Parts: sequence; C-alpha cells; structure tokens
Amino acid sequence: MAAIGIDYGTSNSEVVYFDGQQHQFIELDPLSPTPCKIRSSVFVHYTDDLPLPDANLVEDKVAQLQRAIKTKLDKAKESYYQAKDPREEKIFSDRIDSLRGDFHNRPALQQHAIHILMEDMTVQDLSLSKLVETGEFLFGEAGFSRYLKNPDKGRLIYSPKNFLGASLFGGQQDAFIGIIGKQLSYFRECAEKQLNTKVTTAVIGRPVRFHGTRGEQGNEQALTIMRAAAMAAGFEQVEFLQEPIAAAYNIERQLTESTNVLVVDIGGGTTDICCIQLSPQQLTQLDRRGDVHSVTGTRIGGMECDKNLITKTIAPTMGDGTTFSHGLPIPPTYFSDMCAVDNIPRLNNFFSEEYGLEIAQTMSVASHPELLKRLRIVQEQKLSARLVNSARLAKEMLSDKSHIILPLKYIQDDYQVSISTDDLRRSMTSWLHRVKRLITECLDASPQPPQMLFITGGMSLSPIVRQEILDLLPDLPLMEGDAFNSVCQGLGIQASKLNQ
Repeated sequence: MAAIGIDYGTSNSEVVYFDGQQHQFIELDPLSPTPCKIRSSVFVHYTDDLPLPDANLVEDKVAQLQRAIKTKLDKAKESYYQAKDPREEKIFSDRIDSLRGDFHNRPALQQHAIHILMEDMTVQDLSLSKLVETGEFLFGEAGFSRYLKNPDKGRLIYSPKNFLGASLFGGQQDAFIGIIGKQLSYFRECAEKQLNTKVTTAVIGRPVRFHGTRGEQGNEQALTIMRAAAMAAGFEQVEFLQEPIAAAYNIERQLTESTNVLVVDIGGGTTDICCIQLSPQQLTQLDRRGDVHSVTGTRIGGMECDKNLITKTIAPTMGDGTTFSHGLPIPPTYFSDMCAVDNIPRLNNFFSEEYGLEIAQTMSVASHPELLKRLRIVQEQKLSARLVNSARLAKEMLSDKSHIILPLKYIQDDYQVSISTDDLRRSMTSWLHRVKRLITECLDASPQPPQMLFITGGMSLSPIVRQEILDLLPDLPLMEGDAFNSVCQGLGIQASKLNQ
C-alpha cells in the first residue's frame, strides 16, 4: 500500500509518490502538454436532457395551475347560475365537470407542470446540489475544452478550492464534498494504476488561510470538506500540511547544515509564508511543529492578478471608463462581476437574463455602445472563465516579453488588446504591496531571523514579483528550487514518513 502527496491548487493540481529516495509524479491529464499537472477546474455537464425539476418546484407549479383552474371553475359556476335556458345550463354544467376533473387529476397536472418548468430551464437554474447529484463530470483539458464548445450544456466550477472557506448554504457544503471527492477519487485511481498498488493514505496541501472572509471558522469548514471528500474518494487516512512548510521539507534535502529559511509561496489563490528551521538531521522526523518559527498567509494569489489585469487593461476596451450620454460613468461593477469566476452567486447573477437586459439598456444610452457590445457578448455567451484564462496566459507570456498582442477572437473576430509589462506592473501594484506586507508580518513574528530565502509557487516565476521580493530582502541569499513542484514534492516526503 502506498501514500501520496496531493497539491490541490487553486489553478492546477499535482500528485506525487516519494519512495524515500526519488519522487514519481503521477500523470493526471493525457490531453495536457504537462500531463502530470491538471487544471483544478471541474465541468459538470449533461449529454442529453436536463434532469427533472425538484419535487417541491413541481408541487408549487401544480398549486399555481390549480389556482388558475379554480378561477375558471368559479366563473363557470357563476355563468351556470345566470343561464337563461336548459341548453346554456348544460353547456356550463359540462364545463364545470371538466374543470373539476382537471383540478383533481394530479398525474396530468404534474406532467403539465414538469413540461412548463423544463421548457425554460437552463443549467444555471439548477442548484449546485442538483448539478452534482445528476450531472456528468469532466476534469482537466477534457472538461475545459467541452466547456469552451458547449458552455450552455453544463457549469464550469473554475476553482472549487476558492469556495471552501466561504459561506455555504442550502446543501452547498455537501455539493463541494461531492465535487472534490470525485476529483480526489480520480487522482487516487490514476496513482493506483501507475504505481500498481493500492493507495490508502494522502497528505494534502493546505494554505495557511483558505480563501474567504470567515477567518478560522472558514478554515475549519474547508478542512472538514476536504477531509470528508478524501474519505468519500476512498482514502483511509488523510493529513493536511501547510503549503509553505511542505515546500520547506523539499528544499531541506539540499542543506548540509541547520539553516533558518524564509519560504514565500505565491500560488493561484493564496500567498503563504513561513520562517522555519531546516536541518539534514531532521529529514526523517514526522512532527516538525517545533521547527516552525512563524507562519502567515492570506487569500491573495495569481487569480487576483489575472482579474486585475482584465479590469486595468481589457475592461477599458469593453467600455469601462466611458460614460452615459448625459456624462455619468458606466457602472464599473459590470466588469468586476464579469471576472467573478470564484464567486458562484455573483457570476450566476452576471449571466442572468435580467443582467443582460440591464447591459442592453445601458448600451442604448452609452457614449460608446460599440465597446459595451463586447461586454454583452461575454455576458450572453458566458465567456467569463475563458476571459480570465486569457488574462492568465497573457500574464505568463509577459514573463519573458515586454509586449504582447492578446487575441480575443472568441469575443469578436477582429478583437485584440495590446498589453505591455508596464501595464502588468501597474495592475499588480496594490497586490504586490499586500504580498510584501505579509512577508514583513512573518519576519516580525519570527523569534529568529532567516538566513536564506526560497520563493515558490506559480507567481514566483514572474520577474516583476521576483524582483520586488528581492528588493525587499536584498541581504538574504536566494535558494534555487522548483517553483512549480516544491510544494507537491514536500507533501510526498511527508506522506512517505506517515506511511512508515
């Protein structure tokens, strides 16, 4: 039996097995150019018809139909009493009998109610619980590609991890257990197939603070969901390890002597930092809590940069900053709502028919309706996730280029946006300020100063981010390591210890 490390990320996920000497990454996505890394998004879809409406909705519609029949029945009775001859009485008497039959024919009423409800139903009308209970699941590139082709046939959960610490109501907590349970089950099955042994144990990475506004209560809720999902996925034992500490365990193998290291882990959804004492003598120790000097973290990560890049550079080409004909500005909330891929209620509201009508009305009195037409296309065709993905790709391309032309042909054939590294830097200003403040908080909380610096996570590959951190800590030597895989490798190391 084997134990694996799972880096369940905001944007991407990885699974690794460590045998005590070497790491073996598990292939998760055969359609990806990097098959050992998989998108964390999930596409829940329907190949054929949508599921039948919930029983309570059907009963509400039946009651509505019965009220309509009752109104007709009362009018028929009134007409019967006002009839002037036996022939008229017979007509209205038959009408009354027919309406009474309709009123009490529940099977026919239920069938009619279902037909009415199904006629206008879309995937967006389904509750998350109903979606998870009845839909088909696709992961990685297969799911994202299906979403791009048929967004109306399902719902893309862009980053399930981002919802775990948020306020969840009406069965949503169980729904996320179901979503993540299916993902973790898929990861486990891939590992068992490639390792040719049963996988019973997992060490799963966790941020210091999960995305949300509920503090420690949100953290506990997130861990409860993750633990339940792991058990539903077939794991018999599961432990959690804070992601910067996992990264520290991996780089510890490079050291020849005891060293205090500051680990800065900037991922897709959160930034997590720890100051920890590492030593080659501690490599086999399972419990290392006494070596951790300080830990800080918050819900700012690469996805926020992607959204900021949209609002600062792409949204102005969609009408942001323009005015109504009378001079007042177009509501900027249109564009922040457009990017809310990590907020299901807000994004569903943006995709609603009412929101689309509001944008259309705004276009009719706007100074530049041709720009707002692009916003309307994103809203109508539900292209928010695709747009955020485009911003992420632009951010990555600007890591080694000073300027790019970002094509957005899926919105309009001739639509493209010019973006420079200066634009990217301006969009990241407030975000970088918060990252640096978090680093300072971790340093202030540590009883011992760090002797070396290690930067990891996808955002650490950005030259802008890297230089800002180095400028903040000019006297701290930088350790080299794998920015993408260090957390997962550390989780694999901890899983190996736990299995032993």
